[in-house]
Parts: sequence; structure tokens; C-alpha cells
Amino acid sequence: MSHPKEIDKSIATDTIIAEINSSPNDEQIDSISFTSEELQTTICIEGESSNSTNESYCSNIIEESEYKPDVPTEFVPVVNSVFKSLNLAVKMYTDYAEMASFHTRLSSQSKYNSQIIKEKYVICNRGGKDKPKPCDTLATSSVKRKPNSNKIIIGCTTKIIFENVYGTTDYNVKKFFEMHNHPLESIEERPYTRKARKMSYSEKEFVVRASKAKIGPTMAHKIRVVLKGGYEYVGAKVTNYKNLRRGVNRILCYKDAQIMINKMNDRRDHYPNYSFEFLRDGDLLAAMFWADEREKAFYAEFGEVISFDATFRTNKYKMVFVPFTAVDHHKKSVTVGAGLLSRETIESYEWLLKDFLRAHEGKAPKIVLTDQDAAIKQAITGDLFKNKDFKKRFNKLVWNMHIKPDEFEKKWDLIINEFNLEDKRWFNDMFELRDKWIPAYFSDTRMSGLMKTTSRSESMNSFFNTYSQSGNLLLHFMMNYDTAIQKQRNTQQELDHQTKKKEIYKGSWYCQYEHLATKNEWELYKVEQLNKNSDLKTKFEVEIKLPTNDVKCTCEHFNRFGTLCRHAFNILMKHGIKEIPEQYIENHWRKDVISRHYNFGRHVYDTGDSEINRRVNQAYYNFEARLEYVRKNKEKMDLFVKKTESMLKEYENDPTNELQKNRTDVEEVGKLMGITIPKDININVPNVQSNKGCGKKSRIQSAAEIAYKNSNKQTRRCSGCGERAPHNLRTCPIKLAAE
Repeated sequence: MSHPKEIDKSIATDTIIAEINSSPNDEQIDSISFTSEELQTTICIEGESSNSTNESYCSNIIEESEYKPDVPTEFVPVVNSVFKSLNLAVKMYTDYAEMASFHTRLSSQSKYNSQIIKEKYVICNRGGKDKPKPCDTLATSSVKRKPNSNKIIIGCTTKIIFENVYGTTDYNVKKFFEMHNHPLESIEERPYTRKARKMSYSEKEFVVRASKAKIGPTMAHKIRVVLKGGYEYVGAKVTNYKNLRRGVNRILCYKDAQIMINKMNDRRDHYPNYSFEFLRDGDLLAAMFWADEREKAFYAEFGEVISFDATFRTNKYKMVFVPFTAVDHHKKSVTVGAGLLSRETIESYEWLLKDFLRAHEGKAPKIVLTDQDAAIKQAITGDLFKNKDFKKRFNKLVWNMHIKPDEFEKKWDLIINEFNLEDKRWFNDMFELRDKWIPAYFSDTRMSGLMKTTSRSESMNSFFNTYSQSGNLLLHFMMNYDTAIQKQRNTQQELDHQTKKKEIYKGSWYCQYEHLATKNEWELYKVEQLNKNSDLKTKFEVEIKLPTNDVKCTCEHFNRFGTLCRHAFNILMKHGIKEIPEQYIENHWRKDVISRHYNFGRHVYDTGDSEINRRVNQAYYNFEARLEYVRKNKEKMDLFVKKTESMLKEYENDPTNELQKNRTDVEEVGKLMGITIPKDININVPNVQSNKGCGKKSRIQSAAEIAYKNSNKQTRRCSGCGERAPHNLRTCPIKLAAE
């Protein structure tokens, strides 16, 4: 057997053995037999002689190597040195470890009378012993487990022991072991270490807050990178962000309904005039309704006419979301209450509407509008639905505000006969209910801008869907709902502010009027409205009574919309009346209609301690505001950085700071979400229902999916509960309940 003249120091013993085993010379391999000492000698020889250099290198291969950190002497821990607190002692060793390019881990400790820490061990994060993994020797599977190449624990003996100075709060260094059994990290490797990937609390809070605006973990990570100035400044990876969201969902999961009920009950108990009710089906959540004080104020002013329409795909349980919508003094849609239903049944809607009335002190709206879009699509055939002439004539007839009931019935019959719709049940049923939905039958009823409920409801549903998604837990859904409501109310307040600064628009109307008669203190005028784009004229009759300035017009504009028409204004101006009579100024259109309700406060339903969150936000604002003053001046910027570093060290070296206790995952999630994770579960999440708007599972399944579905293969066994179930140890409900 020939041997190389020089051996590369990067070649390990295992590599050489593998080369020997793969040698093509079978006769030579069969005749070779080595002991460990002979193997070392064989590797080291050069021809028939060896030198001291090779012998030294070979001993380094067999014996365990030691690595000493390259740290200035003044930063190396000294035995018997004393610190004012254990926190400062640990901080000293952590700073030393950072300079030495390794990471630490708090290890075992002993206490006096289970109170004061007597000794505290801090070790290298690669120290300790690896836990043995169970192995089933009777397993028939031929698949062998591959060794974990990312194993961290390798038995490094580097550690430091802090001991309490008896009778004081001081701690001294009892023992210090400096040498490592593994290479230390280089500066280039630090951004990719496990410590660098560890998410701080503020970073976790950023992911949670981003989810309120329907920003998932992947997009949140991209935003974080841009805000920080590059990937090198964000240690956590996209996987860490996803794992955080997964971990939150894992802990909440089956407790979701109970957490939601507890959270809403807490709002009802602590926020003024907050209404919340829920319905249960056994131990399952069946329905919910809620309305806060501002929504009640909106309903008190704008609740004559409301609309509601269910929307879907807002949560993972397919509970339908039902927002109640009114129109405010800016002609904008506002929410006056909302509900969630697990089933779209008559009983569920009856319960929801009763709770709606109870929350608004029994005040019923004059008109409630809803959408029958799904029913219309089922009633009308495809060809007819695509017929532009039919749609144009049908819409023009239905939404005509000036037509009379008898004229409507004649034109309805013409359309039904022309398109052969006499046998269509839906059209016959809707004609029987014509006084409930055709404007011609309630021309004297105020519609408050909600004449076409389809556009209002669909617009509101689309608005909420921009903040929610189908995979939401109930808690996440409510967080998204709160964000949407904040956006809605901020828009209203901005419009209030703009309205106060606007000047009154003095327009002109293209009308001609003629005095007809005077009867019983009422003067009758004929008004012809001139159309701008044609020579056609529309005729109306206007009556005015002096000196009370009462005015009536046959266009019924005031009855429908609450504002006087141009025809009435022309007659008022003819009599020298330059101000709108007080009886025609309704609260619905006043600038200050809502401002008098602002004394109830502007509650923001944030997660966590609201006072702490407010101060944290103020701290962020103060920092950014001061940064703006020094951003363009290098000298001021350097001084600003030095001051912030000095302040940071001051807080780090504060002896009153206690050691950070290791919070459990449940405690961490509770703090992030601003909730208390309940131990007892009385209300469970609803079963996933297939409501009419949820859609069909029309995705084409692959051959593998179909084969697996039709196979008799058993579900894998959970190592937590030992049952064959569609979950694993991480998502095992028994394990989660125990935690």
C-alpha cells in the first residue's frame, strides 16, 4: 500500500478510513488490519520515516482541541471579583461572550431556603449533554435516521459560577473555565447565528400589530427589512416570523371562542355603554352581537334607515359576518352594530335583530334594507340576466323615485309579459311585496341616502374584507375589525374638520316659475326645470305659506332625502327669504351632529395594557422627533448617538433590574395579544358550517389526493396522546390542555 508524502491538515481520520474502504484493490484491503495506534502511525509516516511535525499534528487529530477566546485582558472575568447584583454579574459575562464570539445559556442554580439564589451557573450554549433519543429496536422500517448536522450541544465545558456573598445582595466569581472545545464564531458568521435570529419582544409585537392590517408574516418581514435599512439589520428570518404566527395559533386554537367571549365581556364591564351578547348551542358558540357607545350614537342620529347584508370568508370557522350600516351626515357609510352567526337560519337572524334592538334601547328603524342578490341570480336565467335591454328597463322602473304606484304596476305588467316572466315565482312573490321595496310606495319615507342598499352593503362588506381573511381566528378577526372601525371613524373626523372650513356654495338653478293661485294662505306656483343638455322641461308644483315659510313640492325631495329641492329654493328666494327655514334644517345634516357625543371619549381597543402602549408609542414619537433635528448634521448626530448609548448602558447597569424570568409560551402569547389565556373552557369554537355564501370546493384534486382519500391507510399516531388522529405532538389537544 502506498502512502501520500504529505497529509493535508484538513483531512480527518473518518475521511481516510472512507478512502481506504473505497479502494479498488480488494486484495490489499483484505490484508490490512489496524489498531487505533497503528492507524495513527500509518497516517503519519512518510515512506518509512516520520517527523515531529506530523506526529504533533496526528496527536491533535485524536486528542480534543481547545480554543481560547481572543479578548482584551481587562474584559476577561476574574475569580473573586464582586458585583452589586446577579444581574450585573450575568451582564458582565454576556458582554465578554459577545466579544469572544460565543453565546451563553443560563444553567442550573441553587438557593437558600428556596428564595435567595446561592450559586448560578452560566455556560456556553454548546455545553451540556445531549438528551438520548428513544429508538424502537423492533421497528421493521429499513429507513435509517440521518445524523443531525446542526447539533449544537457538544459538551463544551466553558462556564462561570457566580456565588452569593452571604448576608448581602453581592455576587462574586467563584469559578471560571475559559477554554472551549469548538472553534469560535467569526464576525461574518454572527448575523446567521441562533442568537441573532432570536426575535426581541418589540419585533414580535411588530408582527402582531402588522396582522391587524391583514399583513402576514412574509410581508411583515419585508417591511421590517425596509424600515431597518437592510437584511443585515434584521436577524430574524421569514421562517421565524411564520413560526411566531403558527405558535400563537397553536396556543389559542381550541380556546379561541372562550378567549373571544372573555375579551368581549371585559369590554362590556370596563367601557361605558358597551353592549355584547352571545348565543351558545350546547357548549359551542353559535352567535355574537356587539355595539359600542359611538355606534349607538351614530344609530341615534342616522338610524331611521339601515341596511345589513352578510359577508363571508372573514374567519376560519366560516361564521358569517353581519354589519349593520347607516349613512352619516357626510353621506358616508357608518357601522351601527355587528354580529357573527355560525348558521344562517331564521332563528339566528331573529336572535340577532332582537339583540340589535335591545342594544339601541328598543328604537326600531323605519326601514330595514337587505340584499337579495343571490335570490335574483337563482330566479333569472343566464340569457335574461345578460340581456342589457331587460336590465336597463327593469332598473329604471324599480328605482324611479317620481313614479306613482298605479303607473309602476302598469309598466311592471308590460315588462313581465314582454319577457315571458309570468311563471317565474320570484317575480310574482316580489310583486306581492312591492309596497316593501319599490320606492313608489313609500315616497313619503326618508331613505337617508340608502335607496340602493346593494351598493351600500357590498361597499361596506368589501371595506371589512380588506382587513380580514378566511384563516382568521376569532381573536384575530376582532383585531382586524377594530382596525377597520378606527379607519372608518378617522375618515369621519377628517371630514368633520374639513367641513368646518368650507365656504357655502352659492349655486344657481335653471328654473322658471309662474304664480297660479292663492288658497287658504298657501300660494301655488308652477315651476319648470330646464335640463342643461336638452330642451326638455320637467314640471313641478310648489306651495308656500307665509309668514311661517312652510313649503311643499311635488318632487317629494325633502321627504325622501331630508333637504329642500331647487324648486322650493326658487320660490323662497322670490319672497326674499335668504335663509333656510329652521323647520327644514334636520340634525342629520348638521356639522355638529356628532361632536356633542364626543364627551364619551375615543376608545381604542388595543392589545395589552393600554396605558403602557400609549407610553411606548409616545417614546417612539419622541425618539423620531428628536432624530429629525440632528439627521442632517454629522456632529449633532454623533452626539445624539453617544447620548443614547450612554442612556442604554445606564439602564443595563441599573442594579435594581431583576433577571429576566423565562416566560412560558402561553404567558408570552397572552402578553402579545393583550389577553389572559383561560384554563377552563366552557365555550368551544363552532363547527365549520357550509353557509350559502361560502362557495363550493371546486378545486380539481390531483390523482395522489384522490388515491390517498380512497385508500385504507390509517392516520399516523400522535406521540403525545398515542391515538391515531390528524394531529401531531405539537398540535395535540391533550398536550395543549395540559400546558
